[in-house]
Amino acid sequence: MTIEQLAHLHCSPRKGKEHALDITQVNTYLAGLPGWKLAAGGNGIHKEYRFEDFHRTMAFVNAVAWIAHREDHHPDFKVSYPSCELHYSTHDVGGLSVNDFICAAKVDSLLADN
Repeated sequence: MTIEQLAHLHCSPRKGKEHALDITQVNTYLAGLPGWKLAAGGNGIHKEYRFEDFHRTMAFVNAVAWIAHREDHHPDFKVSYPSCELHYSTHDVGGLSVNDFICAAKVDSLLADN
């Protein structure tokens, strides 16, 4: 599935281990999302975004917050002056679900050249 295809999907509630992705599925999704990495332990994905100034960093944080609210799937943020690191996991499945990759694709599409 391409980043564009993922970005057009919407998250749905996922509870229980049956919604957790296996490592093959995780690696397949990661292959389509440049810069995203599997977190230590394999229970999440993360990516750091760098910006020219604090204003752009905060604009990005606010745009990601809007996506999170709309999709009802929220990342952990680590924000500093020139950067924002995002971490996605699906706590209700005990690891990664397709929702994490949908949101990662939506975030990446914010900065895509159109």
